Amino acid sequence: MTTGMVRSGLRGAAWLLPAAIVLVALNFRGPIVAPAPVIGDVRADLGMTATVAGLLTTIPVLCFALATPFASWVIARFTAERAVSLSLVIVLVGTVVRSIPHEAALLIGTAVIGIGITIGNVVVPVVIRRDTSPERVGLVTGVYTSALNVGSMITSLGTAPIAAAWGWPVAIAVWGVLALIAAAAWTYTVGAGPAWRGTDHDSEPLPVTGPIDQVLDTGSVRTVAPRGDAAVVETLPHPAKRWVTWGLMLAFGGQAFSYYALTAWIPTLLHDEIGFDTASSGASSSVFQILAVVGALGVPVLASRFRPRAIIVLVAFFWLAMPLGLLAAPQLWLLWSVLGGAAQGGGITIIFIVIVRLVSNDDDARRMSAFVQGGGYLLGSAGPLVAGALHGATSGWTAPLLTVLVAVLLLGVVGSVSARKVG
Repeated sequence: MTTGMVRSGLRGAAWLLPAAIVLVALNFRGPIVAPAPVIGDVRADLGMTATVAGLLTTIPVLCFALATPFASWVIARFTAERAVSLSLVIVLVGTVVRSIPHEAALLIGTAVIGIGITIGNVVVPVVIRRDTSPERVGLVTGVYTSALNVGSMITSLGTAPIAAAWGWPVAIAVWGVLALIAAAAWTYTVGAGPAWRGTDHDSEPLPVTGPIDQVLDTGSVRTVAPRGDAAVVETLPHPAKRWVTWGLMLAFGGQAFSYYALTAWIPTLLHDEIGFDTASSGASSSVFQILAVVGALGVPVLASRFRPRAIIVLVAFFWLAMPLGLLAAPQLWLLWSVLGGAAQGGGITIIFIVIVRLVSNDDDARRMSAFVQGGGYLLGSAGPLVAGALHGATSGWTAPLLTVLVAVLLLGVVGSVSARKVG
């Protein structure tokens, strides 16, 4: 099957690719939050400290940063189709290993999951850009980021009840079924057996306007042929040499730090501040996850009418309600979770949209996506660990929530400055 046939097939069935991406995305956040609702049981059984327990969320996010160069290499070497399949296989293996009731297995399995998700994090935006028409990129990106949070919501709601019936190892392992379902859907979508048939790395050029008749993308070099003139070769600088990429990386880091710090500790915070039991805390924290769907789908609509800079400021404004609200009136957690949840879903979506609008070809998309996510997740990986350490040191939640507040401000300020020239 040729590259053209694969892409033509994906584009021909407008619903098929988004549906497969949804099922794939369910596996890229759910496994990270799965331990949170049962972290008390895990700590009791294995004798883990609060700091080590925070590693269960920190390790995958740290992998997002440290394994991003590896993920970028995998995508360039084995093609995007194979990279998606490989990411699901690795997540499944890690889920099985992590279900073994031993501290070492728990940490190793978590690291394996992190590596698998890292590959998926980098490759899916590339697939969306490559195989989606320009007018639908924002919508499909919103669907993708929505599905990330739906996966988190499902595991937040389901893990504690399953653990109550069959124990936490089963409750963690059962989510591997989602990886199997996603792998089958992706295989069907690609239409190439187990999705391991090679395709070349060329991509169709993005549509252009003005006096340009042709754009040929080859690696990081773009050949531009103006009407009636000789071709002019324009070398695209590496993302690390563009200030806008560094700004987006810091903004993504603020988003990731806030999201993972709250994701890891909201159940415990609600238990301490309001007295919720384990099941209720897990169900309550799922509000923070599911409301992200509103932001993830709403931001593309706003992006069709407003500049990304204004949207980032709006997202940060609503994001701030979460830490400030929990500090001032934790009993109104539902309101703060609704506002913060919608904001965090919109935050990651608008950054992805800015990246898509900035890049010029598939290779540029892969490099920029890897750079922004790699550095951003390196900052984000500190979220659960810092929040847990501050909570342990102060025996309260004021310091952790103030740290989240600073991270949200980083998203709003640096993100809006970085996006000011993006149309």
